[in-house]
Amino acid sequence: MDLVTLQNSLDNLSFAVLLVTMLLYWSGIAFPKIPYLATLGTAGMAIANLSIASLLGARWIEAGYFPLSNLYESLFFIAWGLTATHLLAEYLSRSRWVGAVTSPVAMGITAFAALSLPGEMQVAEPLVPALQSNWLMMHVSVMLLSYACLMVGSLLAIAFLIVTRGQAVTLTGSSYGNSNRRQTPLNKLQTVSDIPSVQFTSNGSSGNIATPTLERISLETTPTWSPETLSLAQILDNISYRMIGLGFPLLTIGIIAGGVWANEAWGSYWSWDPKETWALITWLVFAAYLHARITKGWQGRRPAILAAAGFCVVWVCYMGVNLLGKGLHSYGWFF
Repeated sequence: MDLVTLQNSLDNLSFAVLLVTMLLYWSGIAFPKIPYLATLGTAGMAIANLSIASLLGARWIEAGYFPLSNLYESLFFIAWGLTATHLLAEYLSRSRWVGAVTSPVAMGITAFAALSLPGEMQVAEPLVPALQSNWLMMHVSVMLLSYACLMVGSLLAIAFLIVTRGQAVTLTGSSYGNSNRRQTPLNKLQTVSDIPSVQFTSNGSSGNIATPTLERISLETTPTWSPETLSLAQILDNISYRMIGLGFPLLTIGIIAGGVWANEAWGSYWSWDPKETWALITWLVFAAYLHARITKGWQGRRPAILAAAGFCVVWVCYMGVNLLGKGLHSYGWFF
């Protein structure tokens, strides 16, 4: 079997495995009493990761350069990064929800690359002079790995919003800026039993009665969360924060490396190319997220909404700019 045929087999295999893996994770959420579904899902993610790695390795041997020169190769590289980051996040969280939200995205990426891209866009071609540099591996690989980490973190934030139905939840210890347990605010009490009471003595009798100010507190819009839901929300919030905390330094390094490469290739560190502009926007969105969590002590719904918005920004930066076919970074565009 030649390397081209092997690549075609591996990209179809990756798609098929990820499709089955997605169904396993979703079934695990629907039927939580069947434990082996999550185990099979994890095994599927590992197989897909190895399959994509083999595809990229065969591509590297065939073309003679690191496979990041066109849209097909970058899609499979980011799919590999997603599956690898997923395995790390699942190991840290031990939660089926990680696979339930990451597997559809990884499957969709491989499906688009293997089944939707025109055949001429899937063929490895000689590098243009601007890409014949060691910075190709350094800059592009780090950027795509950062996108993968940020996507996983954002997807876990979206899962947090789904689990909590978008309601405010009081969490503790998820951010460096809020590592100490805080007293639960009165407007975020989970149940009526959480309302503090005072000891009151009058005319020789005593008893626990609520303070007068608490009588005005309305609990009608405050949902009562089960311990399992609160624990899951805590895990998703924490792992989302960690994955974004991993992806942000990679994004920073990738942008700096891109500036150095741009100066070497084009004589300017920054030219406000559409890709560069959206990379800066992505950096600012997740910098705001980390600043809010570390400095302001944000947790739960507000940073999750910001991370969910960041997921869209990452996709515009990675895919949207390329598909428009404008700027120095455009490749694999349709229009």
